[in-house]
Amino acid sequence: MTVLILATALLIGFWIHEYWRHQRNVKAIPIRIHVNGTRGKSSVTRLIAAGLRAGGKRTVAKITGTLPRVVLPDGRESAIIRLMGANIIEQKYIFRHASSEKPDAIVVECMAVNPTFQWITERKFVRSTISVITNCRADHQDLMGCTEQSVTLSLSNTIPSGGICYTAENVHFGLLEKVAKKRHCQIRQIRPVDVTQQELAQFRYIEHAENVQLALAVCAEAGVPRDIAIRGMQSANPDPGALRKYVIHESRKVITFYNVFAANDPESTATVIGMVTGHLKNVEKIIILNSRGDRLYRSHQLVDEVVKLDYSYVLLTGEITDKVEAYALHAGIPRKQLFNLGEPLPEVIYNKVVELTNSESHVLGIGNMAGKIKYGAQIVAHFKHKSRKQNEELKWLKL
Repeated sequence: MTVLILATALLIGFWIHEYWRHQRNVKAIPIRIHVNGTRGKSSVTRLIAAGLRAGGKRTVAKITGTLPRVVLPDGRESAIIRLMGANIIEQKYIFRHASSEKPDAIVVECMAVNPTFQWITERKFVRSTISVITNCRADHQDLMGCTEQSVTLSLSNTIPSGGICYTAENVHFGLLEKVAKKRHCQIRQIRPVDVTQQELAQFRYIEHAENVQLALAVCAEAGVPRDIAIRGMQSANPDPGALRKYVIHESRKVITFYNVFAANDPESTATVIGMVTGHLKNVEKIIILNSRGDRLYRSHQLVDEVVKLDYSYVLLTGEITDKVEAYALHAGIPRKQLFNLGEPLPEVIYNKVVELTNSESHVLGIGNMAGKIKYGAQIVAHFKHKSRKQNEELKWLKL
């Protein structure tokens, strides 16, 4: 009995010491930015960190995103190795590592989905001085509630007490404003009003004006001038899931592949597809919907959005294609336009795209990038490799 009491006392003492040490690490970093929202978290986190670095702020960033990464003050990236899966305790170790870099700022992407864990992450781990909520859309409704209002309330758990919050949310801004007021937090709504197409064209990938405007506002709050911040953003490495396109010429056919996997909530996916292919006529529009075993509901949501779109064919790939196929047929996708490919080598998917293309096609990869074997990432890598290989061959021919 004495041993049990002693062990319990030692364990409690260890917890108290760990909490004290973490709070010391947190307070050692004067600017703490917590990025939450339905879509664009990884991109905005990277943009803010790049802008701050360009402005002379020693900055550490932690991205959950497609591939979890820590971005160091010199811009180098380090992979986060998870032996037991994602856990919010990870944020404690990020701060421990960050404090050793003696940074002026840390930018942390919220890794929690569960509303309670979002609250704990903000109140106990990050304690942000600046909060960012990109937008509030229907996603992860199995955990955050079945309405956009409930999702908004869940995301509002990262609004700090006595700090400042920036958001690009429009529809549910009033709800965020009410929460911010209760927490004595200033909240500012940012709209993409002065980011030009010329500035967006300087990015190496397709970036949304809304994300850039939001990041610029946060950098300005931290004391970095706009012109310096945006130049830093334009030169930064994008997230592996960033919206990019790859053009391939195959047997007198032109195939343009878009990586839309990061926009995995239904509304964002439909918006991006409309943005990149909505104006196209007389070409095949081929959607590759990659599914994940633990995200069947999300696949159903994406099918519901696809039905509303202008498409030629839908290719189903991933872990649960039979279940997604059954739902797709029920939702109204014609059998002749639906192909269940499962998880073949990416070359098989590519060959199917070539087969379905008459002269020109635009191919959109949607759904889940990751999964047990990161199959979505493999599909992107294959199309990317094909495109880059052709570009290198063309360069040699021109020499």
